[in-house]
Amino acid sequence: MIKKPSVAVIGCGYWGKNLVRNFYELGALKAICDVSSANLHAMSAQYSGLIEYSDVQTLLADETIDAVVIASPAVLHFNIAKQALLAGKDVFVEKPLALEVAEGEVLVELAKSQGRILMVGHLLHYHPAVTALKELIGRGELGKLQYIYSNRLNFGKIRREENSLWSFAPHDISVVLGLIGGEPKSVSAKGHGYLHQQIADVTMSQMTFDSGINAHIFVSWLHPFKEQKLIIVGSQKMAVFDDTLPWSEKLALYSHTVQWPSGIPEAVKAEVEYQPLEVCEPLKSECQHFLDCVLKRDRPVTDGEEGLQGLRVLAALQRSMECEGKSVELKPLAKQTYYAHETAIIDDHVSIGERTKLWHFTHVLPHTKIGQACSFGQNCVIGPKVSIGDGVKVQNNVSIYEGVEIEDDVFLGPSMVFTNVTNPRSFIIRKDEFKKTLLKKGCSVGANATIVCGVTLGEYAFVGAGAVVTKDVLPHALMVGMPARQVGWVSRAGNNLAFNDEGVAFDHKEGASYALKNGCVVHILDSVEA
Repeated sequence: MIKKPSVAVIGCGYWGKNLVRNFYELGALKAICDVSSANLHAMSAQYSGLIEYSDVQTLLADETIDAVVIASPAVLHFNIAKQALLAGKDVFVEKPLALEVAEGEVLVELAKSQGRILMVGHLLHYHPAVTALKELIGRGELGKLQYIYSNRLNFGKIRREENSLWSFAPHDISVVLGLIGGEPKSVSAKGHGYLHQQIADVTMSQMTFDSGINAHIFVSWLHPFKEQKLIIVGSQKMAVFDDTLPWSEKLALYSHTVQWPSGIPEAVKAEVEYQPLEVCEPLKSECQHFLDCVLKRDRPVTDGEEGLQGLRVLAALQRSMECEGKSVELKPLAKQTYYAHETAIIDDHVSIGERTKLWHFTHVLPHTKIGQACSFGQNCVIGPKVSIGDGVKVQNNVSIYEGVEIEDDVFLGPSMVFTNVTNPRSFIIRKDEFKKTLLKKGCSVGANATIVCGVTLGEYAFVGAGAVVTKDVLPHALMVGMPARQVGWVSRAGNNLAFNDEGVAFDHKEGASYALKNGCVVHILDSVEA
């Protein structure tokens, strides 16, 4: 028998109690956490055998808990999810993923770096009606999509920590993006606060897509009755998903057409066609999906990136609402092709190549360019205005200052030092006196070595550990001591070269020959004449 993941629910109030029930019924719930002792006791009285926690840190320290489900107020989502991922837990966080796009990005990258499952509670994706709609659209049964509108209205729970846009619209935004298959190019929204001037009780949002499709979302918690309705208008059929109706009527298709007798449009109505749906509780399906993903290490349907996409749209709608409905364009989401640890700091106006890795507490300053497939260890500082080539490896505790230029495939050992001024004084600013230091392709600098500014290290030169370089270094030269002096030559592979009487050396490990000509080493394949 396959062991179910062990789950804890954080937040057992208004919505959390439903998650507690479902994970308990699925046989996976081990613990609950809430600051309210009344909530904890109410859940424990209803569901026996649960461990109670009153604070998140103590819960996360429990190594027997595999995954956490976060149903706390939205303002707490980011901090709790971040702590849980760092604690090695898989995370199911209710919508929205966070309240800031930057926070959502941190969570997505953190989940990747930690190898954890991150799922967002966009419930409608697990509703049989939405699944059926996706299939209908995929088969082309509705024809070309033209517009979508959604109403999520109620006279119910009124929130103060977030407005109706952030409370009600995430579900509908997520579904619309999923049905259309991408982000809108622009959005606009207007909201009105009647109970509190600064908190919108009613919002109307519009999204415009490159395909020409428009979507409208109307949400309110000041409505005389409950309405949850999604309408999709296609060129061939119209679909209506009304979640307040019985299962047999939740999803309806209308084959209405417009005919043009004598050039005058005439609406021709057709009989409604109700689509058969599996009767189930969508929340239970969502909870089971999370358990399956944790067990099989599969990517959730509503993973962190899907949640981040919805968060970007929400944030743009909020900006529009704050500007009295002004249209806001969404810039295409640039796919990050490098890795940066969550503690790394990357300033604006920085270019970082594909497959480059920035580890703990590394800081990249403005106007710095880093190439592809580079690696920077812990506690590195790079820039400002530094240029670094491809394939460069920088070990821990290295600072690369303005004035330094590094070509491809350079190696910098732990705690080696660059300078950029020859006569520094703390009370004299000498930024206009920075001297250029150039490290040519393939050279290496050992641990704790110092490179005094204004010098050039030639291609494939090798500076030994602790050496202090005060003058230019020839290509392939091996340098040691303080001040550094040349004691030999090395191959491209970093091996010692012993030249014969004819000035030729062979690196057996590399399988390459070198010639010593006019006091310089030349790779024989690079030599154009004897």
